[in-house]
Amino acid sequence: MELKKKIAIIGGSYLQLPAVLKAKDLGYEVHCFSWRDGAVCAEQADFFYPISIIEKESILRECERIGIDGITTIASDVAVLTVNYVASHMGLISNPDEYSEVTTNKYLMRKCFTENDVPSPRYTVADQSRNYNITSFKFPLIVKPTDRSGSRGVEKVLDPLQLDTAIDRAQKEAFSKAAIIEEFVTGREISVEAISYQGRHTILQITDKVTTGSPYFVELEHHQPSTLPGQIQSEVKSIVLKALDALHIQYGASHSELKITEDGDIRVIEIGARMGGDFIGSTLVRLSTGYDFLEGVIQVAMGKFQDPVISQHRCSGVYFLSKETEYVKKYIEHRSDYPEIVEAQITDPVLRNIECSGDRSGYFIYQADKRFLIAEDIW
Repeated sequence: MELKKKIAIIGGSYLQLPAVLKAKDLGYEVHCFSWRDGAVCAEQADFFYPISIIEKESILRECERIGIDGITTIASDVAVLTVNYVASHMGLISNPDEYSEVTTNKYLMRKCFTENDVPSPRYTVADQSRNYNITSFKFPLIVKPTDRSGSRGVEKVLDPLQLDTAIDRAQKEAFSKAAIIEEFVTGREISVEAISYQGRHTILQITDKVTTGSPYFVELEHHQPSTLPGQIQSEVKSIVLKALDALHIQYGASHSELKITEDGDIRVIEIGARMGGDFIGSTLVRLSTGYDFLEGVIQVAMGKFQDPVISQHRCSGVYFLSKETEYVKKYIEHRSDYPEIVEAQITDPVLRNIECSGDRSGYFIYQADKRFLIAEDIW
């Protein structure tokens, strides 16, 4: 009897659960690493190890002992560092470890974009000593932690008097205790979902986004495919392919966030060398294109990648529940009245005004032949 191939998945929260379940469906033996607290994957993985995802050396030792055949993560920038570190030391498939920091640190990413003529906002960094120079910058500004995702610590600053408070907030969220300060780009927000193998990139889908807006810009809706004009979409794809090469993203998923100004100028905001969260990678791409993005990412890690096939062209999306979007609740509670809704859940009965994605209280996901619009939707 042939032994099962072994895959390590870094992270054990609900974000990683689709990857754990998909890897098991594909017949792999799943080894999951994460803090125990909030690790819903602990009950689903074949083996669970209560080790923080930032403890790279400890995880490497365990993976060497286990003899894993592949390693991956989805929707977590922090976990990407550990995936690349372990894979590089074990000769497994991953992006180059020497470029890990550039894909997980917004400041280093901005420098990379500047050096490679990838259009992006003007920026500087505020370190722990509060050293920064914005003499020639135009307000409003956007302040972010250099190394976090999920809208944590992100704030728009309209007035110089607000800047230090926003920097403090961002630095508290940052693992590096540094914040990046950027000129704020107005315009439409999108993301580009892609998968790469041996340095060859396939763009799978472009996602339209709706956020809370100023000051925290937490995402409230995602919709696929984008309704941007075809010419703009072509320009977006060209820029993203150039950026992926600049960042040395050679294997696995990528999630590129961009803004399109009213004048049609395109700016790359940031790129993650992993799937987009909020069900974008794990669910929406499959619903809109028919391509199983999750399976593709796992098979990349295991060296069994096949070129993606887009088998359908449908619309998909997700609406998130919060105090700002209380109108979403009735769709979740009466989902049987809406055949387009394929998944819905209230995760917290308390509705909050949201400052980061962790403050959301539920969601519903749809698939339809046209975009599922609700009365309060701005699209």
